[in-house]
Amino acid sequence: MGAPPVNKMEIILIIINSVIASAAYGLLALGFNLIYGATKFFNFAHGASAVIGGYIFLWLSQVLETNLFFCVFAAVAVTGFVGWLTDRFIYRSLRRKKASNMVFLVASLGILVAFQSLVAIIFKNQFRSLDSDVVTPTVTIYGYGITQVQLAMVVSMSLIMIGLWLFLQITTFGKAVRAISDDEEMAKMVGIDTDRIIGQLFFIGSAIAGWTGILIGFDTGLEPGMGLRLLLKGVIASIIGGVGNIYGGVVGAFMLGFIENFGIWKFSGEWKDAIAFSVLIIFLIFRPQGIFKNL
Repeated sequence: MGAPPVNKMEIILIIINSVIASAAYGLLALGFNLIYGATKFFNFAHGASAVIGGYIFLWLSQVLETNLFFCVFAAVAVTGFVGWLTDRFIYRSLRRKKASNMVFLVASLGILVAFQSLVAIIFKNQFRSLDSDVVTPTVTIYGYGITQVQLAMVVSMSLIMIGLWLFLQITTFGKAVRAISDDEEMAKMVGIDTDRIIGQLFFIGSAIAGWTGILIGFDTGLEPGMGLRLLLKGVIASIIGGVGNIYGGVVGAFMLGFIENFGIWKFSGEWKDAIAFSVLIIFLIFRPQGIFKNL
């Protein structure tokens, strides 16, 4: 007996799901790589930024009942400011004390746990959904409805990636970031205020994560403990594409998204995380530097 015929509709749906998942991973990887490129440590607190962004939007939209776009702007801005404060009062002090990357890693993990616990205390440790007209299907492909939020994930990920790449390549700020990424001590010697630049990177990277948290809140819902789960997929995408590389993280996100979704095609969805970490291990063994180099 021959193999069963390939269901073309199934493949199309898997591709659509892969693109949507890849966009979410890519958004997280963009902010993570932006910060890592200059600081050279794995900022686990980046996952908390997605949680903060989603829940601040939830609070503004449900309690204050203000305009949707104002809520988005305010939530993203506040998340960026929280990221800046984290760097200003915690990471900057550790940098001046010449703390090791392990100390930074542990500190960032503690910040992640603290923020997620604070959100759980304030909003209760339960699943929340963001109800809005933007989750209604706007585009239908082979009977599969794609929502405005899912489109926004793909479009915003593409625009942010292009914007960050251009920003880092052609602006004075971008040149300073690349100088810090190459050698922070040398950048200080030529007069670059590295603390100020890194603080601004934390603001931008955290704001991107906050925007991602809002989109995920609309798409699949919110829960206080989602930060670490989201972060791990973003980190895996970053490592695959090249940690610290802007477009590399997006390429890694698409590789991860497609491998995951095609990997569970004939199996249970519970295998998705196992597939993701298997891909991570393969890259760590055979190409730990990822596909692309740093910034």
